Formats: sequence, C-alpha cells, structure tokens
Amino acid sequence: MLRKFFRLRFIAFLIGWIFAHMSFVLPVKRLRETPNLIAFRHPSPGYKFHLLIVPKKEVQSLSDLDPMDTAFLTDLYSTVQSLVKEYNLKAYRLIVNGGEYQDFPHLHFHLISDRYPGCKFKVEGKV
Repeated sequence: MLRKFFRLRFIAFLIGWIFAHMSFVLPVKRLRETPNLIAFRHPSPGYKFHLLIVPKKEVQSLSDLDPMDTAFLTDLYSTVQSLVKEYNLKAYRLIVNGGEYQDFPHLHFHLISDRYPGCKFKVEGKV
C-alpha cells in the first residue's frame, strides 16, 4: 500500500521538491552534506552498516539523472570514498534501485556493508 502511495505523481513531485528545496527540514543526522547531496543512516537498516545518499535535486530515478551532471557525480564519489575510509569498511556495496525495485520515488543510493567492525546494532536475519 505504501508503494502505491509513493507512486502517486503528486507525492513523487512533493518528495523531490522537499529534497531539492527544503532538505534542511528532514529529521535526520547528516553524516555528509554538500550543495548537491546529503548522506544519513537508513531509518530502517537492512544491513549492519546502511546509509542513504540522496541528491538535493528533483531526480526520480537513475535513468532521469543527467550524465553531464559532474558536480553531483563528483560529490557522490568523494562522499562514498570518505565514508568508506571514515568507517573503515573492508567490504561494501553502493546500490541504486530502479523501476519496480525502487520503493521510494526519489533517486537514492544505499551504501551497505555486512562487515562493519564498529557495528553497534544487529539486524535480524541478515548476514
């Protein structure tokens, strides 16, 4: 049911608009923030280490991202590199979902690891 709600055109527009113009109101602890993106812990983590990296512009999916947007891509790469180094991740994945796999109607990346040495929480059923 929540998927159907997020797929409504107005809701998708509203979510994109909030990230683009009012990201400061999001009740999350920012681990990184640039003019182009914000990174924070996933509110419902599926892995021992699970962060979200979200662009601050209205982009619904990866297929809608302008490949010439070098400012965002540079920020994305440098943010991932600094987080991997800061959290000493020995193994990690950077995932982006699209199409039917994308539950949330705004482009976002998952930085995940199940081999996070500083993990302070355990996720049931995940290895």
